[in-house]
Amino acid sequence: MRSLLDVQRRLLPDFLTVMQKRYDILRYIKNMQPVGRRSLAISLNLTERTLRSEVDFLKDQKLIHVSSSGMLLSEEGEIILEKLEGIMREVMGIDLMEQDLKRQLSLGEVIIVTGDSDQSPWVKSELGKACANRMKQEWTGKNIIAVTGGSTMAEVAEMLTPDHESKDLMFVPARGGLGEDVHNQANMIVSKMAEKANAFYKVLYIPDQVSKEAYLSFMKEPTIKEVISLIKSANIVVHGIGDALAMAQRRKTGPEVMKVITEGNAVGEAFGYYFNENGDVVHKVKTVGIQLADLDQARSVIAVAGGKSKAKAIRSYMKTAPASTVLITDEAAAKELLKG
Repeated sequence: MRSLLDVQRRLLPDFLTVMQKRYDILRYIKNMQPVGRRSLAISLNLTERTLRSEVDFLKDQKLIHVSSSGMLLSEEGEIILEKLEGIMREVMGIDLMEQDLKRQLSLGEVIIVTGDSDQSPWVKSELGKACANRMKQEWTGKNIIAVTGGSTMAEVAEMLTPDHESKDLMFVPARGGLGEDVHNQANMIVSKMAEKANAFYKVLYIPDQVSKEAYLSFMKEPTIKEVISLIKSANIVVHGIGDALAMAQRRKTGPEVMKVITEGNAVGEAFGYYFNENGDVVHKVKTVGIQLADLDQARSVIAVAGGKSKAKAIRSYMKTAPASTVLITDEAAAKELLKG
């Protein structure tokens, strides 16, 4: 396949350009349907004239339906798009990028989806789908799955579907998270995942960060001790990676701690740990739940983060992450990481 694509690049460069454009249009319609032409043109940076021509072609090929509510993929369009996925990965060199990034970051596996989630919100849905598919590969036997909060994890929850291997799954929040946007709280996300996967879940109704006194008080509660025990014994951990300053602001961090984070040049955050570009921990939030040391006991750790703006955060955390970590990211973040 790759040799054929190389020949096409030399003899028919316009063919690959057109195929890329039509692939992007079909993929966007699938994720945002029903969608109007103007919205599609703006999102894909195409002129309305160009888009009109492409839409007419795709309609003639019976790959899309056009109605007053917008454009939708036809059943045949779904089939064509699925077949295109593997081809476009080779055309765009995604498979080679995965191997290069895996070597550079010394990881067990890297999965890259096309696009930039900073520029196109629907790419975050693609990250969610890739993570949901990868999680299912681990669903054999009994599993306890610890999940962090955040908008990316919320997308993963949306993309989960039942699986015949998912009858003995328990979803738990990786740590406390009250005080965040309710839709992005770990408790809400694990309940959604359990609903989507026809599985079980437990929640942890305590704040993300607590004082030592509060922590000791919480640990006297039998129900909290039970959930903490489940979290600590999780064999699958799924989490996001945050930008350090954005996460500090989201936690409403006080000026003294913010000074420590900024003066320590923190760029990334995960599990309440703030990392500088060398991967050193410059600050740690007192959290209830999974700690970095607990990750070594998990059979599988899946980290999901995308967007060019997340490249530094991803690199900083990966210097500390277990070597068995699976990184799921997007094309923009991957290209930025490979520059380094």
